[in-house]
Amino acid sequence: MLPHPTLEKLSALKLNGMRAAVEEQLGRTDLEAMPFLDRLALLVEREAAVRADRQLTARLRAAKLRYPEACVEGIDRRARRKLSGAVLEPLFTSRWVADQRNVLISGPTGVGKSYLACALAQKACRDGYRAYYARLPRLLGELTLARADGTYARRFAELAKAQVLVLDDFGLGALDDTDRRELLEVLEDRYRRRSTVIASQLPIAQWYEVIGDATLADAILDRVVHNSYRLEMQGESMRRSQDALETTTSESNP
Repeated sequence: MLPHPTLEKLSALKLNGMRAAVEEQLGRTDLEAMPFLDRLALLVEREAAVRADRQLTARLRAAKLRYPEACVEGIDRRARRKLSGAVLEPLFTSRWVADQRNVLISGPTGVGKSYLACALAQKACRDGYRAYYARLPRLLGELTLARADGTYARRFAELAKAQVLVLDDFGLGALDDTDRRELLEVLEDRYRRRSTVIASQLPIAQWYEVIGDATLADAILDRVVHNSYRLEMQGESMRRSQDALETTTSESNP
């Protein structure tokens, strides 16, 4: 059989990685002495790699991360931010996702909470998990509208599929009764089934107060605080530091 009909069939079967590997092998004479099964293994490995890369790209696109470039390898571990290796290493394996544990991140504005949350979600995607990022104030508003227009079940199901749900900007403002109940619904559905990452400017000790209602606060925090990793970041705003650096650079290069 001529090579080109085989290549066409590989394309028709959507085995594009294998087709690329076959084309490479056809152009190499040094592989002719390789046993058949070894050459076949190279084809299968290429196809598996291409599919894994395509699936990862799809997971990252669906995650809608605020910082798509965020990765655990790029996290600033300077001591003044209280992000030592001992604190972070348990989170870098994504074992916490397999164990359905949560991650709570607190700290002042600009210290990198959102970046860290996105980096953990990105690592989870690389390890084969589905993730989704949302700013909590916006998400609560979307859920309220979804109840009104009849799309709530579909929207809620989308959130439930995420094995890692990042809720950013928790506590920017006081929650009203509708917000509290929507948040409880989301967290109740995930309790001991999925992992949730919450990032907030407020210390964890103040989360009870910002929720507002004692009964619902107890219910909400009971579903996230227990069985969670807690990261309390410190340091000056990285945004201000970057702005100062850019200003200094521009002044020194008129």
